[in-house]
Amino acid sequence: MAKRVPSVSVEATIQGCLADLKKASTRKDFANLKRFGIDAPKALGVSMAHIQKVAKPLGRDHALAEALWKTGVYEARLLASLVDEPEKVTPAQMDRWCRDFDNWGICDTVCFKLFDQTPHAFAKVAKWSTSKQEFVKRGAFALLASLALHDKSSPDAAFLKTLPLIERAAGDERNFVKKGVSWALRGIGHRSPKLWTAAMATAGRLAASEDTTARWIGRGALKDLKRLA
Repeated sequence: MAKRVPSVSVEATIQGCLADLKKASTRKDFANLKRFGIDAPKALGVSMAHIQKVAKPLGRDHALAEALWKTGVYEARLLASLVDEPEKVTPAQMDRWCRDFDNWGICDTVCFKLFDQTPHAFAKVAKWSTSKQEFVKRGAFALLASLALHDKSSPDAAFLKTLPLIERAAGDERNFVKKGVSWALRGIGHRSPKLWTAAMATAGRLAASEDTTARWIGRGALKDLKRLA
């Protein structure tokens, strides 16, 4: 199992990581990528459980994470999100990695495991929410959903400001965007009583919309959030 130690170069560690990932690849895990709608051109077919095993001895290493990302290998990029140091992640890096998102698996994992721990997260939600690129826009709402679940310190006001972003994006009929918007709206509503009320109001407006996609998002959110009443 590859382990990052000061006497070993980043390149040597990268090669060790790739070897570990290739060794853990299976036909079943490779087939699961297609089964779950993950289109990753440079994929090996490794389960997330095995990727986490590879990550454990590596610890946190920002330079290693950047090098893993540059390989372009799907599983190596997932690994990068597990070993990077959130406090060293820059806004420029977030934009660069986000532009590389080419499937929901890498998008959601990076947002859920890394980007939501950075101090730049809310700013990126706002910036990416208007992108024309499907997985950049998906990234905005996957990141917002991750913040709603993991961020224990931000006030309700920070999330209230994002509801207009959700309403503006609710008409985007692209599959991965609309599912990301739905995820974010429901996540905000689960966060607190005040946010539940606001999310219910947003969902109600969307459910009454003449737009098919907006109605789908609104009705789904209402169904989910009413269970908390």
